Amino acid sequence: MGREHALISRVVACMTAILSQMDDRHYSTYIETFTGTTDLVDFLMESFLLFKDLIGKHVYPSDWMAMIMVQNRVFLRAINTYADTMNQKFLNNDDFEVQLWNNYFHLAVAFITQESLQLQHFSPTKRNKILAKYGDMRRLIGFAIRDIWYKLGSHKICFIPGMVGPILEMTLIPEEELRRATIPIFFDMITCENSHSGDFQKFENEIILKLDHEVEGGGGDEQYMQLLETILLECALEKPTLRPQVQHFVALVKGLLIRLLDYRTVMSDDSRNNRMSCTVNLLNFYNDINREGMYIRYLYKLRDLHLEGENYTEAAYTLLLHSRLLKWSDDMCSPQFEFHGSQTQRQLKEMLYDTIIDYFDKGKMWEEAITLCKELAEQYENEIFDYELLSKRLEKQAKFYENIMKILRPKPDYFAVGYYGQGYPPFLRNKVFIHRGKEYERREDFQNQLMSQFPSSVRLNTTTMPGDDIRNSPLQYIQCFTVQPVLEIPPRLKNKPVPDQIINFYKSNYVQRFHYSRPVRKGPVDPNNEFVSMWIERTTFTTVYKLPGILRWFEATDMKHTTLSPLENAIETMESTNEKILTMINQYQADWSLPINPLSMLLNGIVDPAVMGGFAKYEKAFFTDEYNQQHPEDRDKLLRIKDLIAWQIPLLGGGISLHGKRVTDDLRPFHERMEECFKQLKKKVEKEYGVRELPDMDERKSTRPRSMLRSIRQSIISISSLQGSECGTPTKLYADRDLPPESPVSWTSTLQRSSGSVSITTVEEGVMTVGDAEVKLRKSKKKKKRSSMIFISEERERTSTLDCKRLSKKQEFRSDTNLADTNEGNVSLTSANSRSLPAITGLSLAVVGGAEEVDSSRARRDSKSMSVCGTSDRTADRRSKGVINLLFKSKSSKTEDVKPSDPAKDSDSHF
Repeated sequence: MGREHALISRVVACMTAILSQMDDRHYSTYIETFTGTTDLVDFLMESFLLFKDLIGKHVYPSDWMAMIMVQNRVFLRAINTYADTMNQKFLNNDDFEVQLWNNYFHLAVAFITQESLQLQHFSPTKRNKILAKYGDMRRLIGFAIRDIWYKLGSHKICFIPGMVGPILEMTLIPEEELRRATIPIFFDMITCENSHSGDFQKFENEIILKLDHEVEGGGGDEQYMQLLETILLECALEKPTLRPQVQHFVALVKGLLIRLLDYRTVMSDDSRNNRMSCTVNLLNFYNDINREGMYIRYLYKLRDLHLEGENYTEAAYTLLLHSRLLKWSDDMCSPQFEFHGSQTQRQLKEMLYDTIIDYFDKGKMWEEAITLCKELAEQYENEIFDYELLSKRLEKQAKFYENIMKILRPKPDYFAVGYYGQGYPPFLRNKVFIHRGKEYERREDFQNQLMSQFPSSVRLNTTTMPGDDIRNSPLQYIQCFTVQPVLEIPPRLKNKPVPDQIINFYKSNYVQRFHYSRPVRKGPVDPNNEFVSMWIERTTFTTVYKLPGILRWFEATDMKHTTLSPLENAIETMESTNEKILTMINQYQADWSLPINPLSMLLNGIVDPAVMGGFAKYEKAFFTDEYNQQHPEDRDKLLRIKDLIAWQIPLLGGGISLHGKRVTDDLRPFHERMEECFKQLKKKVEKEYGVRELPDMDERKSTRPRSMLRSIRQSIISISSLQGSECGTPTKLYADRDLPPESPVSWTSTLQRSSGSVSITTVEEGVMTVGDAEVKLRKSKKKKKRSSMIFISEERERTSTLDCKRLSKKQEFRSDTNLADTNEGNVSLTSANSRSLPAITGLSLAVVGGAEEVDSSRARRDSKSMSVCGTSDRTADRRSKGVINLLFKSKSSKTEDVKPSDPAKDSDSHF
């Protein structure tokens, strides 16, 4: 008779009525009618299966509480009676029936955990009526299960780990007396398995697995966690040899329960961020305890959450964690998921890589996508020899390189968010996180979204760290402010001429340190010059992982506070301004379609005396005898800021020259006024701080454009470590450009400083130019190719102070968010150097000579030492005129012939 039969409820009612009429004598008489043990076992097993089926799914509607409770009372008496029969007939070693006892335990747990007996879900009136008429049947059967378990003796091992889950489900019932009676069964299981196999690994694995499912399904609470810890540790006191292992197990389960309860709490929350945080906490926990299956399970939960929010970059990093568990081998995957079971590790890893690359592409993280493409290409080319797939992969990889150079990637803002007060869950309470904003996301929008997730929280409008009164408050407080990422150049890019599109990526990606600067006033305030008392309090936040990562935020575990003096603040401001000028010039050189207004505003704001004030303010504040006497330790810093001011003039000159070529007729008067102001400013600065000259900005068409920024950064090296000179930068560079390019000559360049002069003599063929590490060949008037080489003899190096290979990291690629330490690094003086021009990467001397005078063997030798770019294409697109070919000017009083030096020495002296 099926459950859908019209008479099924009546048949069950009849059976229940018959059982309710039976007393102990009836049960005993009926059981004695079975002549053999086999028939009795079959009857008991069939009865248990029937009871479990009817308990799991009642034939009566859920609101027929009287019928359901009567049925439960009758079944409970029958189950207990059958349990007594089993104790008498099937508990001895010879007659022990494992499957029968297993069915009994599963039936008893199903009975105790059925929904109709969970009194905590009922109203107080209904709960009291049930207790008064039927009692709490959960306690009765729970105590029966406990008593029977302890009677099993040596047979207990047969139910480990199979009964761990059912017993756990029973102990999670929120009835304290029942919990206290049944939780000790866990310690008995630990003791039993440890005696049998020397450890209790099976029990531990099973309880972790089942605990995850049970808590996620709604079982367990903080009281259960505390009771479990207390009871197991008390039981361990009776077993001193087992105590350390039990203590470790309890700590493990407690840590898991904390994370599971947090996870369950936020899964019904509207905040996707909280769900992600708890998911990451769990997968990190499973990773730490080496539970790979559970770890992967939560990885995919996190991936799904990211895709819901269109966080493709974070979804890619999440799947990347799974791919790292796999090898490029033909071994079958462990069946963590059904769809993985029939795949080899190579197949699964390749499938994951394809998905991850697509995610990185959508997130504009092409650098990461290229790395995976290279790994796949290696497999296709050298392992499985699939050249067709290799071709498609390389095409995709080439597209990513093109995207890096051509597609604009807006820099995301970063926000520090502090959650203070006891009202937050433990994973947020009194912690600071660095959040990565979305493209073009303003702080106000981010903060409003944050407040919507915590509507009862109070917003703190200060940026200082709150005190203990707020941290210990029962309320919720939120603090949010913008922080600046600190650029960390990858080692492979250091001291190399790198395009801005590549460097800009690292300014907001792969970052782990962040700055927040807050101005403060110290000492007497001069109303006419605020710079005198303007100090900067800087907080540096360090996150646990680099951003971006598997989350859009990470906790800041380390916070350091430093203070910048007014002079250091002025130096940083000047560095930032010079870097901004240089960057903007480069942008306009690279793209002639950009509107001229931003460049106009930047230049005019510096050169026009009506709006300028920086130089004069600094001079009044720091360039006085009184300041020198009071701060003798700032001598080098004063030299540095003077150097920065002096270097701003040629940068402004380059910008104004570019502005003059781009300005429209309507703005021509504005440009002419700006030029006039610049002339006055230049005259004043050069008189007081010396002359600085950039190499000529001679625009040339080229098949491979070089930006002004790259060329200048390569030409001039910061010398912040120089000590003892009045001004550590060369003041003038003279050049003689009348020498015939075809004739091998020697020439001498003399660099002058206010403290003296440094003479650097380099003998070579042709004209010395400064450019990329790659040497470009120039065409003669007859369009003939000419050879070029980099050549500086070791003897010349010893006599000069050139040292281009050692650059302090903080003096290359300066950004407006990072103030370089002026005392770090030791960089020597070069032929056109400065300790203040931002972000210099290296020096390369390119010499153009006649091809006729250089033999083929020497040309081959030179080609191994450097990269050579072909002759320029005069028909190239107009935009490639953004190239600035920088030529050093030098006066030479004599020339001399050049002899080829020893090849070995050449290779050592090449940059």
